[in-house]
Amino acid sequence: MEEWVGHWWHRAIIRMAETAHPEAAVTLDEVQRAIGVLFRAAGGASAVRVAPAGASAVGGPRGWLQRIAGSGERAHVATLGDEVLALPPRIDVFAQASLNRDLYLWLAALSACHEPATRSGDWLMDNTRATALALQRFGGLRARHARLVHAHLAQRPAPASLRVEAALDEAAVQQALRGLPWAHRTVRPGAVMPVCLWLGALAAAPLGIDPVDRLTGEAGPGEREATPSDATRRSATHVNEAHERSPFMLFFRAESLLSWGEFVRVNRATDDDDDGQAIRAANDMDQLSIAADGQACASRVKFDLDLPSAAADDLPLGLGVKLPEWDCRRDELRPDHCSVQTFVARPGAAWRPPPELRRVARQVRRRLELLRSAPRWLRAQEDGEAIDLDAWVRHATERGAPRHGTPAVYARRVPHERSLATLLLADMSLSTDAHVSNDQRVIDVIRDALYVFGEALQATGDPFSMMGFSSVRRQHVRMQHLLGFDEPWCDAARARVGAVRPGYYTRMGAAIRFATQRLAQRPERQRLLLLLTDGKPNDLDVYEGRYGLEDTRQAVNEARAAGLTTFCISIDESAQDYLPSLFGQNGFAQVRRPLELPHKLAAIHARLTRTV
Repeated sequence: MEEWVGHWWHRAIIRMAETAHPEAAVTLDEVQRAIGVLFRAAGGASAVRVAPAGASAVGGPRGWLQRIAGSGERAHVATLGDEVLALPPRIDVFAQASLNRDLYLWLAALSACHEPATRSGDWLMDNTRATALALQRFGGLRARHARLVHAHLAQRPAPASLRVEAALDEAAVQQALRGLPWAHRTVRPGAVMPVCLWLGALAAAPLGIDPVDRLTGEAGPGEREATPSDATRRSATHVNEAHERSPFMLFFRAESLLSWGEFVRVNRATDDDDDGQAIRAANDMDQLSIAADGQACASRVKFDLDLPSAAADDLPLGLGVKLPEWDCRRDELRPDHCSVQTFVARPGAAWRPPPELRRVARQVRRRLELLRSAPRWLRAQEDGEAIDLDAWVRHATERGAPRHGTPAVYARRVPHERSLATLLLADMSLSTDAHVSNDQRVIDVIRDALYVFGEALQATGDPFSMMGFSSVRRQHVRMQHLLGFDEPWCDAARARVGAVRPGYYTRMGAAIRFATQRLAQRPERQRLLLLLTDGKPNDLDVYEGRYGLEDTRQAVNEARAAGLTTFCISIDESAQDYLPSLFGQNGFAQVRRPLELPHKLAAIHARLTRTV
């Protein structure tokens, strides 16, 4: 009985404290197409997508019924980021559905006028400037905006009923909403009741932090069944968790009990079953803290995280290309299935490798110079400076064959002139962020190997190219331009190598197909494709397990059919389990000590090209 009364009281007080109008609600799905068209027509960035905003803590005065019910503390506030326009999933703040729909359209127009160059960081000032610009650009919205302002001002508290500081803040907001001058003061969004006609404040993005997920492409037909996911845009930040502890164990100190809302570890599941509580836990937090937990398994719950983006992404080169992908379940090659875009790092400071690495590069360079200048032997010749034992044995055993002229049983040395082009393809996925020693990561070892490779091949005079690759689903395969065939190995190329960083996933088949197209255009007689990786092919969507392996093997077969020599160098401890099926028994090498990779890479290249 007590439990029933408690549930009844909870529902009753929540209904009594409710200020929304659910009967006039308009959802984001109903107007999303119109919002997208209006936002881009108003000058909004074409790369920005529309997503539902998550609930966040808000301030301002609350009525006594709301304080009893514990409501009014969180709301869905519209925000604009570099890549996402997050709008409330439903708007029911007004009693008329037409006003709620007009509010969606107004927020789209206002967002398009929030120009990054004009943002000052002052929430009130930025929204006031954007409002004036939106009304100037779209005179047809003036009447709708006036109705929205009138209806919203009727919902806001009277400044006279508030305390001094709160009254001054509220008066400034209401004057700004009316388009009238106000006493200039810095108003924090959390100090006043949410302004539904304005965008929420955004924190400045720290440098060097990449988003976890840059695209949310839909899975293609026939791909794996949907997993529990939530498209809500949430605020998140990167943190470092140095100690491994059980997520269900709290510290002994009593004050630590207050920290659970600041940092809750949402570990990726270690099996294929989800307990259904991850999304609910995320909905209860204002900001998610994301940290690596050291596990490498497929996540069954996907969040659309509003992680701070990098201050400046790499520069795209060209318009990108469409490439096919092999579907082992259908046993067919799906045309134009992957979108591949080439990027190049923005010009920055010159990269100066450490003295130890420069010494290694000089050693490897001298070794390749000797191999390049060494003459090669022509065998089975009619004259020469030495006897070719193999040719002599064949001649001696052919007793019944007719013999005319001088037997071709000699060998002679001639200058080594070869026609060779090499393309080095390096894995730059997020797995390369793992450490191989106390002060070096996998990506650092790969960077060192790229530098030594460039220094060494410069001495041979053979044309070569270097590229990196990563991916975020099939719609966003990133090829990192490091050095082109027609570019000299110079300080700019070294700087691009020094700027490599890990990110995203490993769609290996698409990267190999892209490199095959580049290398197949070369006029050299011999063309070598070297792949440097640290693990299996994988991506967020269906590209994992057998699907990714089969597509990679198909891409390797296509490269060899095009006349290329393919070879894989892996530092994965389990490379022996799957690389033979992809590249063949003689088509790969496993480097068991990653720190030796710079030496091994040059040695393997010399061995592969010795007979060219």
